[in-house]
Amino acid sequence: MPATSAAEPPDPPIPPTGRITAPDGGGEPAPGAIAPHGRYTNPDLRPVPLAERRWTTYNFAALWVGMAHNIPSWTLASGLVALGMDWKQAVVTIALANLVVLVPMLLTGHAGPKYGIPFPVLARASFGLRGANLPALIRAVVACCWFGIQTWIGGQGIYILLGRMTGGGWSAATVVAGYPWTLWLCFGIFWAAELAIIHRGMETLRRFENWAAPFVLVGALVLLGWMAVKAGGFGPLLDQPSALGWGRDFWPVFFPSLMGMIGFWSTLSLNIPDFTRFGSGQRAQVWGQSLGLPTTMTAFALLSVLVTSGSQAVYGAPIWDPVALAAKADSVFGLLYALVTVLIATISVNIAANVVSPAYDLANLAPAHITFRRGALITGVVGVLIMPWKLTATPELYIFTWLGVVGGLLGTVAGVLIADYWLVRRTRLDLPGLYRPDGPYWYTAGWNWRAVLAFAVGGALAVGGSYSRPGKGPFPAGGLIPFLKPLADYGWAVGLATALTLYALLMAAAPAPATRRS
Repeated sequence: MPATSAAEPPDPPIPPTGRITAPDGGGEPAPGAIAPHGRYTNPDLRPVPLAERRWTTYNFAALWVGMAHNIPSWTLASGLVALGMDWKQAVVTIALANLVVLVPMLLTGHAGPKYGIPFPVLARASFGLRGANLPALIRAVVACCWFGIQTWIGGQGIYILLGRMTGGGWSAATVVAGYPWTLWLCFGIFWAAELAIIHRGMETLRRFENWAAPFVLVGALVLLGWMAVKAGGFGPLLDQPSALGWGRDFWPVFFPSLMGMIGFWSTLSLNIPDFTRFGSGQRAQVWGQSLGLPTTMTAFALLSVLVTSGSQAVYGAPIWDPVALAAKADSVFGLLYALVTVLIATISVNIAANVVSPAYDLANLAPAHITFRRGALITGVVGVLIMPWKLTATPELYIFTWLGVVGGLLGTVAGVLIADYWLVRRTRLDLPGLYRPDGPYWYTAGWNWRAVLAFAVGGALAVGGSYSRPGKGPFPAGGLIPFLKPLADYGWAVGLATALTLYALLMAAAPAPATRRS
């Protein structure tokens, strides 16, 4: 058979129905329905074949156990104690936040096992093939920042614990750019180890999470037991009073803290299809996430606030950083165990939560040039350039400024995705059309103005009133836009509700060709 000439016209496009159907109505594209390479596809963005969707309920639960049990989520809970809450108030706040964020997590995660597609490809249905780069880049930038934060905290943990094990010379090293060179060395080694693991692919990540999750949980329990012994029992851990009470001093802290807790996992509420696309079915992702996220985050929050309350009883002030607390151990074995736990905990969450998503998001930006692995490397570089050590300087900056603003913006994107997938399309997508510029999701030059407008309005309402207490953050005390300040404490909820409602109304009032043809 003669070779095809470059001058010959391409084969006609495969009809949108060209897919192999799964029992839930989704499936995978028929052979040839989606090109292996092109302007809007590459092997990493293509739907996962049905035969390769093997993640079970345990895999998803283990993923969440591994991601929940990490230093930033520990500091998230202990930071509430540092802000004046007692252990009951902190645990209730975190439990409620994780029950709330589980809902959009399950709704956006539905498309993963049904169609085998990652988050940036799902976003094409609502924002358009080109417009999907807007939410993908927002998510990627946030993930890069989180990657840097986690890597800095992990490297700092190694530095502190090694300093305690080796003596004062390690900590008294020559200062470079404001920090000892030994700290920069720990940061660099930790950074390289994370990228080495993700370079091996998603299957390696699944196996790592399976054994990392129980190991980290045991480490947290050991720290709790040690603190209980130091405090003389669990009584002092439970008796620390709230500095806020339950009156007018509590609620101004509670609501922005609740939005901050939701903002902590609002990133994953968008890109959870990056993981659920490997699921064996909806049951696996629903049960795995429901059993894994709210239960483990609440349990871990309870551990962290009890230990932080214990540190207040033992040392006279709450120590919200578990690494600094572990460094007070007298046993070399205890320090070594703490070091290994810090390493595994931080790598577990950072790779899963903050490398997988931007790697796919950046690949979506330029599929012909950026693969999953190249996207992961770019994430690692950007994560260093954003200088993450500045974002965790205080609980106020970490919870109110960083998490509050991030949650508001990402909640807005989630509102558009949920409205499009569930209300407009009723979970029915033209799978090959998500990869074709001549398909139903091209809209106007690749952009759906309805999604962009809903995102802009929702984002403005969610974060436009952002404010900081005097001397506690970068925003003016009266808010960026003063009349929107009352909405700032509810940014995630405001952004999601506004974008969801406005997008659904716009699609109903001015239906796009994609809606009529899908």
